[in-house]
Amino acid sequence: MSESYPPDERGDDRAGPRSDDDRGGPRGGGPGGFRGRREDRPRPPQTVKGRMRAKARKKARKQKKKMFQRRKVCRFCADKKLRVDYKEPKTLRLFLSETGKLIPRRISGNCAKQQRPLALAVKRARQVALLPYTSSHA
Repeated sequence: MSESYPPDERGDDRAGPRSDDDRGGPRGGGPGGFRGRREDRPRPPQTVKGRMRAKARKKARKQKKKMFQRRKVCRFCADKKLRVDYKEPKTLRLFLSETGKLIPRRISGNCAKQQRPLALAVKRARQVALLPYTSSHA
């Protein structure tokens, strides 16, 4: 059941003979596992399209510039007068998307301590019909 792949265009013989026995096990040694460095493992020949995509990904990674982004601050911690209350739908709407979903912490900038009561307040406001469950209910 041994089949052999031709060497790739660079001339190195990475893609050599393969069989069921030489694939290695999950912890090495046996079938299906890690057998060493990635470069040493046999691989099937890559298509032209696949090579072009890989080259484009590599170029995009190099060109990606790090832009300065202002650190998000929790509104409730910054302004002590602002409170999380289910009876204030205007405040709660700031933390809902246009489809009615709760905006995640990493996007809204809330701290974990304030995000938990905020989620609870949104759920309570939905129960007493102060906020819609989805955009179609609005």
